[in-house]
Amino acid sequence: MDRFALDVAHLFAGGLVLVSFMLLYQDRMTGLVNNFALHALVVSLSVAWQAHIQHAPHLYITAAIALAVKAVVIPLALHRIIVQLGIHRTIEQVVGIGQTMLAGIGLVALSIMVMLPITAAAGTLAREDLAFALSVVLLGLLMMISRRNAVSQVIGFMSIENGLILAATGAKGMPLVVEISVAFSILIALIVIGVFLFRIRERFETVDVQALHEHRGEQP
Repeated sequence: MDRFALDVAHLFAGGLVLVSFMLLYQDRMTGLVNNFALHALVVSLSVAWQAHIQHAPHLYITAAIALAVKAVVIPLALHRIIVQLGIHRTIEQVVGIGQTMLAGIGLVALSIMVMLPITAAAGTLAREDLAFALSVVLLGLLMMISRRNAVSQVIGFMSIENGLILAATGAKGMPLVVEISVAFSILIALIVIGVFLFRIRERFETVDVQALHEHRGEQP
């Protein structure tokens, strides 16, 4: 594999980490959904490039699924949910953006320190892509615990799944049946989550998960 192919693969993987930071930084709901669409677009481009350099045509199907479902269908559905729930507002955070971004930088450093030594025997592409993928997963987890809005937590969950796709394709792909089942699982999860959000809104007149703690008499 030539140097140019490696550089482009690392560019896409690093770009996915950068967009994960954009998700962490975003404090407006519509902007958050738009950034998630960009997140899905970058992961689809990364998978398509991996299909090209690995000579694995089935990965083009994975890229197409990610592009159609996660970069188009899901963001459109989330925008519709946002309009119907009337939640065009600033996203409430558990901690400030500054502290969240610093924590994110620490998680990226941790991912590099953990993954590079234990994958020393792997190829250059797999080693660095796995480090980037773990960074995306940890940043998605950070987003889920640092936001109190249910919609933003859903987006954090789906960004974790993008990181897992990056890891699987960087490690010489995964079976096509797994890729298709994951895509359908995400669609089903979106439907269930949509119903769940509407029920929360109907019951508590908000989608702030702090209301659930207050309803149970717990401290946030």
